[in-house]
Amino acid sequence: MENLFQKFYEKYNETDMVFIRNHIRQFDWSNRLIGIKGSRGVGKTTMLLQHIKSEFTPGEKVIYVSMDDFYFLDNRLYDFAANFYRKGGEWIVMDEVHRYPDWSVEIKNLYDDFPKLKMIFTGSSMLQLKKARADLSRRAIMYELPGLSFREFLELETKQRFQSYSLDDILANHVQIAMEITSGIRPLAFFGNYLNYGFYPFYMENRQSFHSKLSEVISTVIEIDIPQFENLMSSNLIFLKKLLKIISGSVPFKPNMNSVSERTGISLNTMKSYLINLRDANLVSLLYTPEKSLNELSKPEKIYLQNTNLMYNLASENTNTGNLRETFFYNQVSAVHKVHMSDYADFMVDEKYHFETGGKNKTRKQIKGKQKSWIVKDDIEIGSSNIIPLWLFGFLY
Repeated sequence: MENLFQKFYEKYNETDMVFIRNHIRQFDWSNRLIGIKGSRGVGKTTMLLQHIKSEFTPGEKVIYVSMDDFYFLDNRLYDFAANFYRKGGEWIVMDEVHRYPDWSVEIKNLYDDFPKLKMIFTGSSMLQLKKARADLSRRAIMYELPGLSFREFLELETKQRFQSYSLDDILANHVQIAMEITSGIRPLAFFGNYLNYGFYPFYMENRQSFHSKLSEVISTVIEIDIPQFENLMSSNLIFLKKLLKIISGSVPFKPNMNSVSERTGISLNTMKSYLINLRDANLVSLLYTPEKSLNELSKPEKIYLQNTNLMYNLASENTNTGNLRETFFYNQVSAVHKVHMSDYADFMVDEKYHFETGGKNKTRKQIKGKQKSWIVKDDIEIGSSNIIPLWLFGFLY
């Protein structure tokens, strides 16, 4: 146990407090049991350690542990936490909980047996967290940490601070907001780099090896996370990889389920299940009409890779500007709003706003005469009327 404290103190000292994401102030840390989910590499560990460093001095009231530590090969989480609490511990922060068997059952028992013990846990396997939801229902407050927004990427690159804006603020005041931002920087000078490598904070470690590391993340999800959740045989992974390859080769992908089934050799029901797995693993995003979104096994209208960095990694031959625009818009807006298929534009947000994406020469023809409709243009710094620059939707969080 002393070794775990030593490792925690080392991480505590090494934690950088220069760039702190807004989510750290938006989460309610007073809850007894907090779960933070998010795909691999989006910065959950860093945020946890920053929260600890800002709220606690080193001591024995709080401890951070990674559940893939060798200690937990021979020691139960329940016994460790109980011993920690009895010695005066108040907060236990558990990272990568999906690495520990039956973690949700033991956390549930700790919650019930020690009413004054507060716990935070994170998991990179969205699938395992979803599976454990029943054990922790009515106990855990769950939050999701997305990858970096374009606004956050600009802060890292320029060392300047920028505020986020609500969607309603952007729709009502986008000209003024864009003028204020562009008075200090040229956002389009950074936009292409963000699309290529700016979504995952680990790009700061080494930009040259970013896509190699991202490839490792993708492989881990495909070869470990999803098979563990679905109990897939290793021989069946080829079908999952085939499906992701087909999606990557034509995103945004309008699926013909029968055709894809024939090309991959995956039955229709299995393929629908795989699509949900890929979505829950944050590799793809599924776009539905509002009616179909009520049924997870409905055929999506379009399938996107979850973010533009994945496009450059998996579908470099298909990273044309139009595909990147749609993927960026869907990714940034869906982090804070509900996004569906529109019956006359590209997207409908919160079932009332309609958006058509395009380049700087895009006309209003698509939305002419339509209420609550906007053109979202790439390659412009400042819009006008119901024309909004695409990059500005990266300031929603």
